[in-house]
Amino acid sequence: MVSEPTVLVIYGTRPEAIKVAPVILAARDSKVAVKTLTTGQHPEMVAAVNEVFGIIPDASIDVMRPGQSLNALAARVLEGLDEKLAELKPDAIMVEGDTTTVMAAALAAFNSHIPVVHLEAGLRSGNLFLPFPEEANRRLAGQVASLHLAPTPASRTNLLRENVDPKLIAVTGNTVIDALHYVVDSGQAGQGLAPEFAAALARDGLKVLVTAHRRESWGQPLHEMARAVRASADAHPEVTFLLPTHANPQVRETLTEVLAGAANVTIGDPQDYAAFAGLIKGVDLVLTDSGGIQEEAPALGKPVLVMRDTTERPEAIAAGTARLVGTTYESVHSALEGMLISQEARAVMSRAVNPYGDGHAAERVVAALEELLGVGKRLPDFAA
Repeated sequence: MVSEPTVLVIYGTRPEAIKVAPVILAARDSKVAVKTLTTGQHPEMVAAVNEVFGIIPDASIDVMRPGQSLNALAARVLEGLDEKLAELKPDAIMVEGDTTTVMAAALAAFNSHIPVVHLEAGLRSGNLFLPFPEEANRRLAGQVASLHLAPTPASRTNLLRENVDPKLIAVTGNTVIDALHYVVDSGQAGQGLAPEFAAALARDGLKVLVTAHRRESWGQPLHEMARAVRASADAHPEVTFLLPTHANPQVRETLTEVLAGAANVTIGDPQDYAAFAGLIKGVDLVLTDSGGIQEEAPALGKPVLVMRDTTERPEAIAAGTARLVGTTYESVHSALEGMLISQEARAVMSRAVNPYGDGHAAERVVAALEELLGVGKRLPDFAA
């Protein structure tokens, strides 16, 4: 009896874990066998996501060391995967997105003559250094990929501009929407939410979720963002701002230095995925420099102000679900004030159609994997 072809899903950070989870679940009823390997880039946060979706990894490596450089991290992923790929002998690997785990795992598989499937392929900011190092990571992974799973038609167009064979591209929608629907529909959204955030959500008035952590935001840009939030918080005591701070000490210190002491600003620790989904669901506006939240928040009808100068997710801007507001005090403060003052502005953005998915991306991904491995046929492309 011929065994099912095996796809090894490799992931290391919370965003990756969230976006591969629906694929892992959908593949359980497919013609391919899926195994999972975590690299340990964000071990605690990944474990929490796995628990939400009932996923127990088949293998793992341990790559994190205090204060290590990006090169040291990449080297540990490459070295650790050498042994695991030889042991597990997958017919293909799948990586998601743009982290150091993704770039190094793609290269490790390529060097072992194993086909690479890139989930969420084709995102481009147009600037190799923004976001850093994510933009380079996703481009490098794409160079060795045998199958590009583009979330949107625009991502497919980016790949075609780079002369990727159209036959190697499938437009799937983004699996982050599938993941969010799973958490909300299963009743897990908000479970485990820290008491201080639960209390903040229970207050009357508008509520704003604020997240900021990107590497290119560190230093002066992050300080400017925090100043803008503090000014609006002081001017609008009736508005509640919820700020789960990133675990990175540099990020946390900058934000708390400016925002601590404001009565209507709730500062707390990072929240697990299910709890964070509850935060998105419970607020009226999101202010962020995150990539994934630009996709998640519109799925729940939440307007998003993006504190970045460029974005690799222009579909949200074009659709009107998100607005790119820059990183200076003046630009962030002006945009935030406009949204706080105008109920109509918030309503227009909340009614815009999310261009990132219909909740069936994982099905299209699994069908594309089956076709790649010769045991099925892909589904029609997602059309935003």
